[in-house]
Parts: sequence; C-alpha cells; structure tokens
Amino acid sequence: MRAVQLVSWQADPELRDVAVPEPGPGEVLVEVAGAGLCHSDLHLMEWPEGTFPWRLPFTLGHETAGTVAALGRGAGGFAEGDRVLVYGPWGCGSCVHCVRGAENLCLHRFGRPGAGCGLGYDGGLADYVLVPSARLLVPLGDLDPVEAAPLTDAALTPYHALKPELPRLVPGSSAVVIGVGGLGSVAVQLLRALSPARVVAIDLREASRALALRFGAHVALDARDLTPADLREELGGGATVVLDFVGNDETLALAAGTIEIGGHVALVGLGGGSFPMTFGSVPLEWSLRRPSWGTLPELHEVVALARSGALELAIERLSLDEAVDGYHRLHAGEFNGRAVVVP
Repeated sequence: MRAVQLVSWQADPELRDVAVPEPGPGEVLVEVAGAGLCHSDLHLMEWPEGTFPWRLPFTLGHETAGTVAALGRGAGGFAEGDRVLVYGPWGCGSCVHCVRGAENLCLHRFGRPGAGCGLGYDGGLADYVLVPSARLLVPLGDLDPVEAAPLTDAALTPYHALKPELPRLVPGSSAVVIGVGGLGSVAVQLLRALSPARVVAIDLREASRALALRFGAHVALDARDLTPADLREELGGGATVVLDFVGNDETLALAAGTIEIGGHVALVGLGGGSFPMTFGSVPLEWSLRRPSWGTLPELHEVVALARSGALELAIERLSLDEAVDGYHRLHAGEFNGRAVVVP
C-alpha cells in the first residue's frame, strides 16, 4: 500500500510504498476512506530531532475515517464493513485519565513511542491504518466517512474547548471566534447549535468570513487592523467567551482586550503567542484555558451532533498523490475549511 510518511525531522513528508499491516490480538485494521490534513502536522514537521521519543518513519494523519477491514483475535464490538472514526489520541489505556476516556490527557502520553494516530504511531494517510484497540473506534452510522473524517479533530477540539464554558453563554452573552479555518468554522456551528450567544467571527480571509456567515455567525469581521475597542463596539460591551484558533501575539492581545469581567479565553491555536497578564490589561476574574484535543466520550457526542444535522464540514478532497502538496497549500492558507485525503 502507499502511505504519506515523515521520514526526516524538519523536512517534507514522502509518499512511500509500505506493507499492509496485519492486526494482532485486540487490534483492528481499518481501510481508510478519508484522512484530514491539519495545521498541527505542520508544527510536527518543524520539530527538531529529539523533541519527543518518536521513531521515524511513521505515517501521518490523525483525522481518520473508514471501514473495518479485519479484526485481530479478541477484538470485538465491530464487524468487518462497519463505518468508523478513529479516535486520534492513543493513551496507555490504564492511567487515571485514560480509564475515563480522556486519552488526550494520558499521564504517559509523551513517554510512549507515540501520542496517537499519526503522532509517532502510523496514521491514516495511507490505504489502511492499524488501530491498537477497538475502544478507539467510534461508529459512524449513516455518515459519509470522507466528510466525517475531520470530526476527530476539527470538530472534537472546538467541542472540547467550548463544552465547559456553555453555562456562561446565557441569553444576552457573546462569543468571539478568532480564525475561521477548519476548526473555527466548526466552532461557529457548535456555538449556534448549543448556545443562545451572539457569535462574532474574525478572520483575515474574505472566503473564511463568508463561510462563517454561512454557518451561522451573526457578523464576520476582517481581522486586519481590528482593535479591542472596535470589537467591543461591535459587541456592545465585552465578550463572554473568546475561542482563539490562531494563538499569536496579535490575536491574544485582541482576546485579552475584549473579554468582559469574568470572561474566558480558550487558547486553541498554536501560534506561539503570549497572553498579556499585566494588571489593568485584563478585566477582573478573567480565565484562560489551553484545551488539548478532546475525550473519547466527547467524540461520541460530536458524532451524534453531526448525525442530527447540526454540523456541516466544508472539505476539499485530495488524492494521496496530492497530499504532500496539500500540506504546502495548508501552510499557505489556501484551504477554506478542511482538506481531506481520499486514498
């Protein structure tokens, strides 16, 4: 089979021929229908050797959906031909976080040979992916696996960031989404489906702002030269919740200058910025959280939302031959939504 693999650190991945894996005891072989390309892969490629104890090469792709192709001895709960999502974080399965379904927070996550599907372990940018346990699969039902693949990150991550803050979003509240790409466009839909908040989307790209409006944002603002005063004027006060999917100095300053007293910022983006915390630069009793991916029970909830029709994923389909160039296009900000590779 063919697979897009990271062969060297700080280098482009390569499309290579590799053997089709065979499932051992408890393992499940999934024939890949679609695998999303994610900005976090770009950061991963930039890491210097030794950042994590992950051996090269490994296949990229942590947003994966497909059909069960074969079950190893003792693997149960699914049958060949079942449509499934592959939950991305692969923890030890036995620590205090893993046993409650939060393998994204596994105590041993970065001391193991990998952190998940496409993160040290072989991922979904291939014809097949070997999943270490059936517990890491979520049934898709009647959802199209190609369109559903980004649910595993592009929908799960904003859901995990938003869910704890829903009690704040009462009638009359407001939520700001900074960066309306693959994750931010889903965040807009989640806010509209799960809260009565007024939703303001912010992005540099006109196409992304149009997408935000299509997905239910009440207003979409151009990020260029936007100040906290401008945003407060649009909101008629401060923001109850800000979801920042960029995370650089400029967006974090905008978030800090916009939240109301008791407001909250969820920093999801990996832009490497610093949150301003000096006295007077943020209101009283503000809070900041750095969410990490999402839990397995939350992925089941995300799938239920998608099956109810509450979520629509804007995707562009690519072939495996186009995957490496797809990462270049992702770096250049050329996708409006999510790119999904279809082997």
